Amino acid sequence: MNPWPEIHRQRLAVADLLDSLDPGEWARPSLCDGWTIHDVAAHLTLQQLRFRDVLRMPRHWKGSMDRTIQAAAQRRAAELSPRQIIADIRDTAGLRRRNFGVTPVETLTDLLVHSQDIALPLCRDHPMPPTAAAVCAQRTLTMRIPPPPPSVRAIAGLHLAATDTAWSFGDGPEVRGPTAALLLVCCGRGVALPQLSGPGVDLLAARLLPA
Repeated sequence: MNPWPEIHRQRLAVADLLDSLDPGEWARPSLCDGWTIHDVAAHLTLQQLRFRDVLRMPRHWKGSMDRTIQAAAQRRAAELSPRQIIADIRDTAGLRRRNFGVTPVETLTDLLVHSQDIALPLCRDHPMPPTAAAVCAQRTLTMRIPPPPPSVRAIAGLHLAATDTAWSFGDGPEVRGPTAALLLVCCGRGVALPQLSGPGVDLLAARLLPA
């Protein structure tokens, strides 16, 4: 699958989603701990960082990559109004630049997952294409450089099986469900667990949502 056409579609789709939000919703918490909807939307305007931008990151280092990325998103959110963020995403939707050091599939994964980080807490329906979700889940579970998210460790020893496309991964007790939900749990979003079934779900839930 060539990810770029889907990246372009998803950028326009997330811009449409953001366009539908009222002012109060921009300040609501997203699924990302400590991030508002505004922060996540601002983060999606930072998908085309070049090598020189990466070299500047140590100036704003916050002790870990996750905290540094969050701080960058929050600075961007402080700089741009909702209207400016939506315009930026639309204006750059067709560009084939990506952040230095990642593949286009990571760019697509960022869009698919972060759009749900926005939509789900607001009870908005924002469909995720199953084929694209499968490509992103496969990449998330097999990537080495850049490192995968820590949440992929929760999938070890389990068999994931999509119910809406021909995709599966791994061996062990089965976890089955929509590909979108499987991608979300691969990326640490326990909110998708109720959409899943099978003998491996309890183990997956215990790993993703430790007591």
